[in-house]
Amino acid sequence: MSYSFANKVVIVTGASSGIGEACAKAFSKAGAHVVLAARNQSELERVSQTLEGPFLVVPCDITVEQECQTLIHKTLEHFSRLDILVNNAGISMRARFTDAKMDVIEKVMQTNFWGAVYCSKFALPHLLENKGSIVVISTTAGFVGLPGRTAYSASKFALHGFFDTLRSEHRDDGLHVAMIFPGFTASKIRYNALDANGNKQGFSPQDETKMTGAETIAQSVLGAIEHKKRRVLIGVQTKLIWWIRMFFPDWLDGVIHKQMKKESGSPLQ
Repeated sequence: MSYSFANKVVIVTGASSGIGEACAKAFSKAGAHVVLAARNQSELERVSQTLEGPFLVVPCDITVEQECQTLIHKTLEHFSRLDILVNNAGISMRARFTDAKMDVIEKVMQTNFWGAVYCSKFALPHLLENKGSIVVISTTAGFVGLPGRTAYSASKFALHGFFDTLRSEHRDDGLHVAMIFPGFTASKIRYNALDANGNKQGFSPQDETKMTGAETIAQSVLGAIEHKKRRVLIGVQTKLIWWIRMFFPDWLDGVIHKQMKKESGSPLQ
Protein backbone atom coordinates (compact mmCIF):
# COMPACT_ATOMS: atom_id res chain seq x y z
CA MET A 1 0.00 0.00 0.00
CA SER A 2 1.39 3.41 -0.96
CA TYR A 3 1.89 6.04 1.72
CA SER A 4 -0.68 8.85 1.89
CA PHE A 5 -0.04 12.30 3.35
CA ALA A 6 -3.78 13.04 3.42
CA ASN A 7 -4.76 14.48 6.81
CA LYS A 8 -1.32 13.81 8.28
CA VAL A 9 -0.21 16.58 10.66
CA VAL A 10 3.26 17.95 9.92
CA ILE A 11 5.36 20.49 11.81
CA VAL A 12 7.99 22.29 9.73
CA THR A 13 10.49 24.46 11.61
CA GLY A 14 12.18 27.27 9.72
CA ALA A 15 9.09 27.41 7.52
CA SER A 16 9.35 31.12 6.72
CA SER A 17 11.73 30.70 3.76
CA GLY A 18 13.94 28.37 1.74
CA ILE A 19 13.72 24.63 2.28
CA GLY A 20 11.19 25.00 5.09
CA GLU A 21 8.82 27.05 2.94
CA ALA A 22 9.17 24.59 0.06
CA CYS A 23 8.48 21.64 2.38
CA ALA A 24 5.37 23.32 3.79
CA LYS A 25 3.99 23.86 0.29
CA ALA A 26 4.81 20.31 -0.81
CA PHE A 27 3.18 18.74 2.25
CA SER A 28 0.09 20.91 1.84
CA LYS A 29 -0.21 20.02 -1.84
CA ALA A 30 0.01 16.34 -0.87
CA GLY A 31 -2.96 16.73 1.48
CA ALA A 32 -1.26 17.18 4.84
CA HIS A 33 -2.21 19.63 7.58
CA VAL A 34 0.81 21.88 8.07
CA VAL A 35 2.09 23.69 11.16
CA LEU A 36 4.40 26.55 10.20
CA ALA A 37 7.02 27.41 12.82
CA ALA A 38 9.67 30.15 12.74
CA ARG A 39 10.46 33.43 14.49
CA ASN A 40 9.22 35.74 11.73
CA GLN A 41 5.43 35.78 12.01
CA SER A 42 4.84 38.04 9.01
CA GLU A 43 6.80 35.67 6.75
CA LEU A 44 4.92 32.70 8.18
CA GLU A 45 1.65 34.45 7.37
CA ARG A 46 2.90 35.04 3.82
CA VAL A 47 3.76 31.37 3.38
CA SER A 48 0.43 30.29 4.88
CA GLN A 49 -1.45 32.14 2.15
CA THR A 50 0.18 29.89 -0.47
CA LEU A 51 -0.92 26.62 1.13
CA GLU A 52 -3.69 24.48 -0.31
CA GLY A 53 -5.10 22.96 2.88
CA PRO A 54 -5.45 23.38 6.67
CA PHE A 55 -2.55 25.09 8.43
CA LEU A 56 -1.52 26.60 11.75
CA VAL A 57 0.98 29.43 12.22
CA VAL A 58 3.04 29.23 15.41
CA PRO A 59 5.74 31.89 15.87
CA CYS A 60 8.51 30.06 17.69
CA ASP A 61 12.15 30.54 18.67
CA ILE A 62 13.46 26.97 18.74
CA THR A 63 16.47 27.98 20.84
CA VAL A 64 14.04 28.38 23.76
CA GLU A 65 13.00 25.03 25.22
CA GLN A 66 9.65 26.29 26.52
CA GLU A 67 8.69 27.67 23.11
CA CYS A 68 9.35 24.27 21.54
CA GLN A 69 7.08 22.67 24.13
CA THR A 70 4.43 25.28 23.36
CA LEU A 71 4.76 24.53 19.63
CA ILE A 72 3.90 20.89 20.21
CA HIS A 73 1.10 21.78 22.63
CA LYS A 74 -0.54 24.19 20.17
CA THR A 75 -0.27 21.63 17.37
CA LEU A 76 -2.07 18.99 19.43
CA GLU A 77 -4.61 21.51 20.67
CA HIS A 78 -5.46 22.51 17.10
CA PHE A 79 -5.13 19.23 15.16
CA SER A 80 -5.30 16.60 17.97
CA ARG A 81 -2.41 14.57 16.54
CA LEU A 82 1.13 14.75 15.20
CA ASP A 83 2.57 12.52 12.49
CA ILE A 84 5.69 14.20 11.12
CA LEU A 85 8.29 16.62 12.50
CA VAL A 86 10.67 18.29 10.05
CA ASN A 87 13.65 19.77 11.88
CA ASN A 88 14.75 22.29 9.29
CA ALA A 89 15.45 25.58 11.09
CA GLY A 90 19.10 26.52 11.15
CA ILE A 91 21.76 29.19 10.74
CA SER A 92 25.28 29.14 9.36
CA MET A 93 28.50 30.95 10.21
CA ARG A 94 31.51 32.09 8.21
CA ALA A 95 34.64 32.77 10.23
CA ARG A 96 37.81 31.11 11.44
CA PHE A 97 37.39 29.55 14.87
CA THR A 98 40.30 31.65 16.13
CA ASP A 99 38.41 34.83 15.19
CA ALA A 100 34.84 33.87 16.13
CA LYS A 101 33.36 35.00 19.42
CA MET A 102 32.19 32.16 21.64
CA ASP A 103 28.62 33.45 21.73
CA VAL A 104 28.51 33.04 17.93
CA ILE A 105 29.60 29.40 18.25
CA GLU A 106 27.02 28.86 20.98
CA LYS A 107 24.22 30.48 18.97
CA VAL A 108 24.83 28.21 15.99
CA MET A 109 24.88 25.11 18.20
CA GLN A 110 21.80 26.26 20.12
CA THR A 111 19.81 26.82 16.93
CA ASN A 112 20.93 23.92 14.77
CA PHE A 113 21.40 21.20 17.37
CA TRP A 114 19.49 22.05 20.54
CA GLY A 115 16.51 23.45 18.64
CA ALA A 116 16.04 20.10 16.89
CA VAL A 117 16.57 18.22 20.16
CA TYR A 118 14.01 20.34 22.04
CA CYS A 119 11.35 19.94 19.35
CA SER A 120 11.98 16.21 19.05
CA LYS A 121 11.87 15.68 22.82
CA PHE A 122 8.35 17.10 23.13
CA ALA A 123 7.10 15.65 19.85
CA LEU A 124 8.42 12.13 20.39
CA PRO A 125 5.61 10.61 22.53
CA HIS A 126 3.02 11.69 19.96
CA LEU A 127 5.10 10.54 17.00
CA LEU A 128 5.56 7.14 18.64
CA GLU A 129 1.82 6.90 19.16
CA ASN A 130 1.26 7.28 15.41
CA LYS A 131 4.45 5.50 14.26
CA GLY A 132 5.43 8.79 12.70
CA SER A 133 8.53 10.35 11.20
CA ILE A 134 11.27 12.74 12.26
CA VAL A 135 13.08 14.35 9.34
CA VAL A 136 16.33 16.24 9.89
CA ILE A 137 17.65 18.61 7.24
CA SER A 138 21.42 18.38 7.33
CA THR A 139 24.05 19.15 4.68
CA THR A 140 27.38 17.88 3.36
CA ALA A 141 28.84 19.82 6.32
CA GLY A 142 27.23 17.11 8.45
CA PHE A 143 29.76 14.51 7.31
CA VAL A 144 32.81 16.52 6.14
CA GLY A 145 34.35 19.50 7.88
CA LEU A 146 34.04 22.82 6.04
CA PRO A 147 36.87 25.23 6.95
CA GLY A 148 35.54 28.60 8.04
CA ARG A 149 32.33 26.98 9.27
CA THR A 150 33.47 25.12 12.38
CA ALA A 151 30.31 25.61 14.46
CA TYR A 152 28.04 24.93 11.50
CA SER A 153 29.79 21.64 10.71
CA ALA A 154 29.88 20.71 14.41
CA SER A 155 26.15 21.29 14.78
CA LYS A 156 25.35 19.16 11.74
CA PHE A 157 27.71 16.37 12.82
CA ALA A 158 25.97 16.43 16.21
CA LEU A 159 22.57 16.07 14.56
CA HIS A 160 23.82 13.08 12.59
CA GLY A 161 25.04 11.29 15.71
CA PHE A 162 22.02 12.17 17.83
CA PHE A 163 19.34 11.14 15.36
CA ASP A 164 21.14 7.99 14.21
CA THR A 165 21.16 6.96 17.87
CA LEU A 166 17.53 7.95 18.39
CA ARG A 167 16.56 5.78 15.43
CA SER A 168 18.40 2.85 16.97
CA GLU A 169 16.78 3.38 20.38
CA HIS A 170 13.32 3.16 18.84
CA ARG A 171 14.03 0.45 16.30
CA ASP A 172 11.20 -1.69 17.71
CA ASP A 173 8.70 1.16 18.16
CA GLY A 174 7.91 2.03 14.55
CA LEU A 175 9.58 5.46 14.65
CA HIS A 176 11.03 6.54 11.30
CA VAL A 177 14.03 8.90 11.34
CA ALA A 178 15.41 10.33 8.10
CA MET A 179 18.55 12.40 7.61
CA ILE A 180 18.50 14.58 4.49
CA PHE A 181 21.84 15.72 3.08
CA PRO A 182 21.46 18.38 0.36
CA GLY A 183 24.44 19.89 -1.35
CA PHE A 184 24.57 23.65 -1.89
CA THR A 185 20.96 24.84 -2.01
CA ALA A 186 19.57 28.17 -3.18
CA SER A 187 18.23 29.73 0.03
CA LYS A 188 18.84 32.60 2.44
CA ILE A 189 21.20 30.63 4.67
CA ARG A 190 24.35 32.24 3.25
CA TYR A 191 22.85 35.74 3.42
CA ASN A 192 21.96 35.15 7.07
CA ALA A 193 25.24 33.43 7.97
CA LEU A 194 26.95 34.96 11.00
CA ASP A 195 30.41 36.48 10.82
CA ALA A 196 33.00 36.33 13.61
CA ASN A 197 31.12 38.98 15.59
CA GLY A 198 27.66 37.53 15.09
CA ASN A 199 26.52 39.93 12.37
CA LYS A 200 24.70 38.67 9.27
CA GLN A 201 27.09 38.69 6.32
CA GLY A 202 24.28 39.88 4.01
CA PHE A 203 25.52 38.32 0.76
CA SER A 204 26.12 34.94 -0.83
CA PRO A 205 29.73 34.12 -1.73
CA GLN A 206 28.53 31.68 -4.40
CA ASP A 207 26.38 31.72 -7.52
CA GLU A 208 22.96 30.69 -6.20
CA THR A 209 21.57 30.18 -9.72
CA LYS A 210 23.71 27.04 -10.09
CA MET A 211 22.49 25.48 -6.85
CA THR A 212 19.77 22.93 -6.19
CA GLY A 213 16.34 24.50 -5.75
CA ALA A 214 14.54 24.22 -2.41
CA GLU A 215 11.61 22.57 -4.18
CA THR A 216 13.84 19.65 -5.17
CA ILE A 217 14.87 19.19 -1.54
CA ALA A 218 11.22 19.25 -0.46
CA GLN A 219 10.31 16.46 -2.86
CA SER A 220 13.20 14.40 -1.48
CA VAL A 221 11.83 14.94 2.03
CA LEU A 222 8.40 13.63 1.05
CA GLY A 223 10.01 10.71 -0.75
CA ALA A 224 12.10 9.85 2.31
CA ILE A 225 8.96 9.66 4.44
CA GLU A 226 6.95 7.75 1.86
CA HIS A 227 9.65 5.10 1.40
CA LYS A 228 10.93 5.16 5.02
CA LYS A 229 14.49 6.02 4.00
CA ARG A 230 17.07 6.59 6.73
CA ARG A 231 19.42 8.73 4.63
CA VAL A 232 19.01 10.76 1.45
CA LEU A 233 22.05 12.19 -0.36
CA ILE A 234 20.87 14.83 -2.82
CA GLY A 235 22.94 15.60 -5.91
CA VAL A 236 25.92 13.98 -7.60
CA GLN A 237 28.43 16.14 -5.71
CA THR A 238 26.99 15.15 -2.33
CA LYS A 239 27.09 11.45 -3.21
CA LEU A 240 30.70 11.71 -4.44
CA ILE A 241 31.82 13.50 -1.27
CA TRP A 242 30.07 10.88 0.89
CA TRP A 243 32.08 8.05 -0.70
CA ILE A 244 35.38 9.84 -1.34
CA ARG A 245 35.69 10.82 2.33
CA MET A 246 35.81 7.13 3.30
CA PHE A 247 38.78 6.27 1.08
CA PHE A 248 40.68 9.52 0.39
CA PRO A 249 39.96 11.84 3.35
CA ASP A 250 43.24 13.80 3.19
CA TRP A 251 42.86 14.45 -0.52
CA LEU A 252 39.25 15.54 -0.01
CA ASP A 253 40.28 17.92 2.79
CA GLY A 254 42.71 19.58 0.41
CA VAL A 255 40.13 19.97 -2.35
CA ILE A 256 37.53 21.41 0.03
CA HIS A 257 40.05 23.83 1.59
CA LYS A 258 41.07 25.08 -1.86
CA GLN A 259 37.45 25.61 -2.90
CA MET A 260 36.44 27.38 0.31
CA LYS A 261 39.51 29.62 0.14
CA LYS A 262 38.50 30.77 -3.37
CA GLU A 263 35.09 32.02 -2.18
CA SER A 264 34.43 35.75 -2.26
CA GLY A 265 35.39 37.22 1.11
CA SER A 266 36.59 33.86 2.43
CA PRO A 267 37.91 33.96 6.02
CA LEU A 268 40.64 31.58 4.86
CA GLN A 269 42.28 34.19 2.63
